[in-house]
Amino acid sequence: MTPSGPSLAAVIVTYNRREKLEKVIAALQAQTRALDEIIIVDNASDDGTGEMLAARAGPGLRHLRLPENIGGAGGFNAGVRAAYEAGHDLIWLSDDDAYPEPEAIGRLEDALAEFERRHARRPAFACSMVRWTDGSLCEMNTPATVWDWPRFYTPQTPWFMVRSCSFVSALVPRRAVKERGLPIKDYFIWYDDAEYTQRLARGHPGLYVPDSVIIHDLPQNKGVNYGLITDANLWKFEYGARNETSARWRDDGWYGVLEFLRHVWIQTSRAKIPWRHRRRIAKALWRGLIITPKIERPAG
Repeated sequence: MTPSGPSLAAVIVTYNRREKLEKVIAALQAQTRALDEIIIVDNASDDGTGEMLAARAGPGLRHLRLPENIGGAGGFNAGVRAAYEAGHDLIWLSDDDAYPEPEAIGRLEDALAEFERRHARRPAFACSMVRWTDGSLCEMNTPATVWDWPRFYTPQTPWFMVRSCSFVSALVPRRAVKERGLPIKDYFIWYDDAEYTQRLARGHPGLYVPDSVIIHDLPQNKGVNYGLITDANLWKFEYGARNETSARWRDDGWYGVLEFLRHVWIQTSRAKIPWRHRRRIAKALWRGLIITPKIERPAG
């Protein structure tokens, strides 16, 4: 299908998931709303991903290989920058293990355009219903609503206003990137998506579009809860604790930080998380108070 309308790019960040990435690319190429460009940001994969992408790269598919693994946050920073500087009007963000249904991206674009036409308001982004492999709601990717989330809901426009979402099927207009900058690359992993979409939504909330559906192929369907810390995932929670503290300190000062500390304390206490893990989370929270990540802006 020949692309029409605003220029649209997809940005996928990948690291050592070649088989799943091939499914993502196939799903993107099957979209009813054709894409002008698919940008795969390769975080220095060493499982054959680079060779596969190098062989397939060409018009419409760009392989942006990074010299080292700088995490999802660094990858989305590079990808959004590349899409913006290429002149694309709309930038769709997602993971390398999430498969959009054929009409998913087109429905996000239609919702943004129709909402603006009806209400003379310009949402900061639009995000999809994220389902797990069994069809249930994906706990990790549920967007956060604003207080008056159903204000513009009608059966003809079944969309809800949200203040943040994950980087699993988020459509961001070029104007929002120009106004608010790029994702923070220093966050590496976790909470980079929430921080970025909250920053985008300072001008106007985003839209949650439930009839735009994407399947997230995670091993388990679990949310981000500090009561779920284990030896294996502790490192991710450390990044999440540091990054959220950093964002809250910047935006809300001590009130925001103390509110988050209370949240972490309750969840770890109720789950009886071992003290050796809680000490590492406490150190990560402290690091969040002293890092000062820079918000970058793309050229042009």
